[in-house]
Amino acid sequence: MQPQPQRQGPLMTSSPQTQAFGLSRAPLPQPSVSSDLFILQELEKQLLDDDDDDNEPVAAMSGTGSAVTNSEWEETIQQLSSIAAAPSPGPPAAATPTNNNNNNVGMTRSPSNSSSSTASSSASCSPPTPGAASRQLLSEAAVAIADGNHDAAASHLAALKRAANQHGDAEQRLIAMMVAALSSRIVPAASAPAQHLAELCGFEQRAGSQLLQDISPCFRVALHAASVAIVDAVGDHRAIHLVDFDVSLPQHAALIQYLADQPVQGRSLKVTAVTDPSSPFTQSLTASLPAIGERLKKLAERAGVEYRFKVVSCRAAELDASRLCCEPGEAVAVNLAFALSHVPDESVSPANPRDELLRRVRALGPQVVTLVEQELNTNTAPLAARFTDACAHYGAILESLDATLGRETAEKARAEAALSRKAANAVGRDGPDRLERCEVFGKWRARFGMAGFRPVSLGSSIAEQMVAPRVGPVPPGFTVKAENGVLRLCWMGRVVTVASAWR
Repeated sequence: MQPQPQRQGPLMTSSPQTQAFGLSRAPLPQPSVSSDLFILQELEKQLLDDDDDDNEPVAAMSGTGSAVTNSEWEETIQQLSSIAAAPSPGPPAAATPTNNNNNNVGMTRSPSNSSSSTASSSASCSPPTPGAASRQLLSEAAVAIADGNHDAAASHLAALKRAANQHGDAEQRLIAMMVAALSSRIVPAASAPAQHLAELCGFEQRAGSQLLQDISPCFRVALHAASVAIVDAVGDHRAIHLVDFDVSLPQHAALIQYLADQPVQGRSLKVTAVTDPSSPFTQSLTASLPAIGERLKKLAERAGVEYRFKVVSCRAAELDASRLCCEPGEAVAVNLAFALSHVPDESVSPANPRDELLRRVRALGPQVVTLVEQELNTNTAPLAARFTDACAHYGAILESLDATLGRETAEKARAEAALSRKAANAVGRDGPDRLERCEVFGKWRARFGMAGFRPVSLGSSIAEQMVAPRVGPVPPGFTVKAENGVLRLCWMGRVVTVASAWR
């Protein structure tokens, strides 16, 4: 399959606010051909090593009431094709300012994850940059490991260590991150797996991940968009019950403020934080919840919103309205921000708690379910393809952190340490030990469709609210695309996170 050409849609609207922010509205995709569904199934099985039942994508599409359209499946095919077709991670962000006649602000672009970039003839004659050469060598090391050639991989990684620098620029830090992740696959210490999992699920990792969500515009703005979607969905209801599976202090603080700004008197917000006793992430989450609840209660008091916070411990199969103490007259909303990727699916658990959780949430009859996840396939993709996607993804996040905060801050160092542990798990672990299993949005869309959900459009009206200063600093290079009813949060053209809503 040939790589898809890069789409060059307008990056911004013409309003002053969205010019400063980088809001874009992508053109609607063209209808797909009738063989797209079969192609998607074959791609998922062959390229992503997907264990889904062959009939499941068709089930998500069947019937006139399906939440998944042919054009959306075509978009997913392009995403899956670009991941598998890329022979190696792309070079670092290229300095190619773009200007057009639509009042766009000039900005640099790096290769998108939804299409393969086309190199110019002049670029092909130029010698490779140090960053491009390092990424090529990283890719060769990953392929060597996948082929079982550990001697060649060790040789490549030894050479790469000279270009790595944990305190250097974004490219050097990425190399250091990926060298460490690949090295763990070659000579794993006896205690390494247990130590890695303890660190990935520990208190410091949770604190660093919360900082990452607060610092990086790709994470922070996506969470704000989910909060706005919740406020829009509950409308004029006075009693709101929010069920959350991974409470984020920045997101809930924004939600409280959005509710306070609405012209509804006597508003109350009840938050139920759900923890799964079988999840390795639960201990650190449970330990952090009392302090988070107290801080949010104080924020709500100042904002004039009646607030209640409680914790419920139950597995996915035990989730129901009575367990959550849902009451008549409440507008129930469910927040699944960066939570589902921590829930095992059918590829690692016969019980498939990921899809079971979605079915249980659907049975609650919520006004809205918000989903925010990274646009990254670390679930069923084989090592080489998984590494290629992860290298570009984490590189974009590191660049966005530099543009937002600069290089040397304690907060950024802590957030990047958490990001490094995520990369080590995504690349360095297999089977049940790979705990964070992200999927591209097309896969999430299929799962929600099979669980009986229909999409709730997050259109340009919500995207236009995602402007500074309300959502925090948004550096040049960051854009929001309102596309097919979802919001795609991008750094230099690459989609990093996707926010969507369902009912």
